[in-house]
Amino acid sequence: MNGPIIIAAGGTGGHLFPALALAEALLARGFAVAIMTDPRTAAKARELFTAGKVHVLPGAGIAGRGAWRAAGAVLALARGGQAARKIMRTDRPMAVIGFGGYPSVAPVLAARSLRPRPAILLHEQNAVLGRANRLLARFADALALSFATTKFVPNHIAPRITGNPLRGAILAARANEYHPPVAGPIHLLVLGGSLGARVFSEVVPGALTKLDPVLRERLIVTQQARADSVEQLRTFYRKHHINAEVAPFFTDVAGLLARTHLVISRSGASSIAELTTTGRPSILVPLPGAIDDHQTENCRDLVQHQGAIWIPQPMFNQDMLATTLAELLADPTKLAAMAQSARAQALPDAASTLADLVQATINQRMAA
Repeated sequence: MNGPIIIAAGGTGGHLFPALALAEALLARGFAVAIMTDPRTAAKARELFTAGKVHVLPGAGIAGRGAWRAAGAVLALARGGQAARKIMRTDRPMAVIGFGGYPSVAPVLAARSLRPRPAILLHEQNAVLGRANRLLARFADALALSFATTKFVPNHIAPRITGNPLRGAILAARANEYHPPVAGPIHLLVLGGSLGARVFSEVVPGALTKLDPVLRERLIVTQQARADSVEQLRTFYRKHHINAEVAPFFTDVAGLLARTHLVISRSGASSIAELTTTGRPSILVPLPGAIDDHQTENCRDLVQHQGAIWIPQPMFNQDMLATTLAELLADPTKLAAMAQSARAQALPDAASTLADLVQATINQRMAA
């Protein structure tokens, strides 16, 4: 086989962005790359990936659905498998790499049915092996993990710890050393994940009003919020004379991280990778109800190494946050130590390491 390498990813940016980072690394090595994704992520994939084909397959997630909707999802995945198989019979890919979630199921199962079969690799972003990757692991030639402590890894496969691939802009931001806010402005960055976080809109503004006025006047807040909350937050911050920029999405997250002093965030896998790679201290509030509570597992090592503070959402209220912020911002030495600890947990070469694994697995498959 001398066709492209197919990368299957979608559903959320947490799956898509690491996949695109790997695509960039493979393209730099001279490989042809194609993306297989779902309708939900198709527009973003086409916007960000212009160096090869983007194939949009039918599909839907099954977890958390009722019986009828689950049945419909199974039928959609079956249609996706048929479409993927038809494409692969023509393109004859060298490898298929699944990044988890339902958009990776159909391409991996389709690859398994080909003769000769391409190399099959899986990448898990979270510290809990996802349901799709648990299903597909039995067919994989290689399994790459972002966290050494990942749960539910099957015994029959020896995983490789690669880290979570990141976009070039985030890697470039690693060059910006952290300087704690001893005096002058304090840059506070509030990120709510791909869907925003309503609880941050409810808790953060009120918590900031509880800070000492001298400290509050130094704040420069950049906050991601759901579109329906943006104007309300802007009005609130103006009323309380807090310097704040509020938007539903920020394109230059790397630039924001490079100049921020403290981050309040969910603990998605990409968020953890970005915080550790740039070496920024953080207050993390894992998304409650996430499948297998993977966001709590994602932040566990970082918190244990004192690179972040973890506040479970039931405890995340205005008083708790105000107290935590006051203690941290009054102690630049602690912030600097947190930044150093976060940076020490990074695996900034993840895209290159994963690309090495892809090449090695292709070579082994071709030699078999």
